[in-house]
Amino acid sequence: MKNILFLCVANAARSQMAEGLAKQILGPGYTIQSAGSQPGSVHPMARQVLAEQGVDTQDHTSKSVQSIDLTKVDMVITLCAEEICPVVAGKLTRLNWPLQDPATPQANEAAQLETFREIRDQIQERLKQLKITLDLQDNRDFS
Repeated sequence: MKNILFLCVANAARSQMAEGLAKQILGPGYTIQSAGSQPGSVHPMARQVLAEQGVDTQDHTSKSVQSIDLTKVDMVITLCAEEICPVVAGKLTRLNWPLQDPATPQANEAAQLETFREIRDQIQERLKQLKITLDLQDNRDFS
């Protein structure tokens, strides 16, 4: 499982954060992508909270799932909670991490930024667990 795709609707917040953090946590042995069914633009707060973790998002853009070659994807991780996430066909591993969309407007900017940080931290923890699982699978493949 070396090619992982993160999906949500707009590819603006959750999947962008997952892509950036996965590249940092999983390392160069993986191809990490993100996309959405209705791509918009990368949310500035997603960029900000990733920068706080040392993740450079300068090259991040929102893209459509239609632009991804799904034949090369081993694992799809959807990040939608209440909204309808894109569905992809094919023989691949699927995980669903239902997370609140931090881009949903909130009472004030400080509250929204805190939500972005909370979702970032949740994604980070899930990625650390995923790395443990993938490392265990790799070790089994060589024994």
